[in-house]
Amino acid sequence: MAESPAFESPVVRSYESSSGGPLMLTDASATTKWLVRAETGGAAADRMDAPFGSSRTAGGGAFVMGSRPGEWIVTGPADAVAEVVAGLDGVDSSEFVTALDWTHGRALFLVTGTDAPRMLEKVCSLDWSDAMTPNGAVASASVAKVTCDIARYDGDSAPTYMIFCDRSFGQYLFDALIDAGDEFGLAVGLPNG
Repeated sequence: MAESPAFESPVVRSYESSSGGPLMLTDASATTKWLVRAETGGAAADRMDAPFGSSRTAGGGAFVMGSRPGEWIVTGPADAVAEVVAGLDGVDSSEFVTALDWTHGRALFLVTGTDAPRMLEKVCSLDWSDAMTPNGAVASASVAKVTCDIARYDGDSAPTYMIFCDRSFGQYLFDALIDAGDEFGLAVGLPNG
């Protein structure tokens, strides 16, 4: 098996970075990301245990998102993601399941802070209120005219939104998010990974 090339972020410009602030944008593109597709209602869907529009935390810190019917994004520490994907090995061979490593093909940005919903309202037409997009919600939408998957994962902190897009749009989207957050005192966080 060939060794994966070293990860290179889709964000190639340099920014003054901060270790904290009321509203943060962080490039987390180096985080392991897998796409899993399987038929809905099958054994694989049961094992993923995150219906369309919802998410869950799996063992070891992996995060499983039901991004579309029969489609999940799994992200987090490499070993934990590998464990979730390996759990699909025992699925009946008559059920078609695919799992693709998206780490190098998708950008991932984190927007964290109490003003994150207001910032996202400037570049996306979804309702970011707690009632419509509570912690654990997953959606697909245009963000600054880029097709994205978005998951809310607050953990123990302020509202945090994970924004996934195709790698080729990464630099543009990162800059658009900086522009949208400028009026809220957005700081750029140190890259994850």
